[in-house]
Amino acid sequence: MARPAVTVAIRAARSAGSVILRYMNRLDSVAVIEKHHLDFVSEVDRQAEREIVRELKRAYPGHAILGEETGASGKAGARFTWAVDPLDGTHNYLRGIPHFAVSIAQLDRGEPVHAVILDPIRNEIFSASKGDGAFLNDRRIRVGKRESLDGAMLATGFPYRERRHLDAQLGMTRELLKHAEDIRRTGSAALDLAWTAMGRLDGYFETGLKIWDMAAGCLLVREAGGRYGDLTGREGVPESGNLVAANHLLAEQIVTAIAPSLTSELKR
Repeated sequence: MARPAVTVAIRAARSAGSVILRYMNRLDSVAVIEKHHLDFVSEVDRQAEREIVRELKRAYPGHAILGEETGASGKAGARFTWAVDPLDGTHNYLRGIPHFAVSIAQLDRGEPVHAVILDPIRNEIFSASKGDGAFLNDRRIRVGKRESLDGAMLATGFPYRERRHLDAQLGMTRELLKHAEDIRRTGSAALDLAWTAMGRLDGYFETGLKIWDMAAGCLLVREAGGRYGDLTGREGVPESGNLVAANHLLAEQIVTAIAPSLTSELKR
């Protein structure tokens, strides 16, 4: 049975998902703002986040909330913080590409302890609580069993705000493609991590993620029997936002393969 925090997060994600789907057939009328160079936010992102924040505050008025669009709110210094990405994959969404998600995680002093990722197009809800395992629509999921990079299907992203690392990322990609079957760039970090947790993907790496991009997905991977950490192999949610996630054997091999391409900044 899902923990109460997960039940609340699912309800909040469903509310956000309803907003997202409601606008799908009239994207030409959606107002869009460029927050930073090549980094866009739409009125859909903001409305979806308002739905999530309302549900979370109703259930947990003493918790803090960190939303991608609205920033920090709630009780300062609170033990529990909710990391919220109301529409992970905004660029896909605005182009009508049906691959995006709602991502919600509860953090206990910075560590993810409850997670929900909703894919509203496929009606798939990924959920996890620390120590309880990971689930897709109430069915337990596990990371893939692949023991080698040979033939692996990996995923990555090229963040709009981290193009200064492009040469290093291309170097990592080149090294991994010497062995892997392929590398996908889907446009949603949350779904890349959720799919890694259930074995659709064998592993994932990216630079420049924010806590709301990765917190829920990281917990899913760990509760599905996998491992996550920074690009050098240090375990835990990386403050740098530079992430590797896979099963234990494959995570080590990814870290080893990309090591020659890492700059001193990416090793921090």
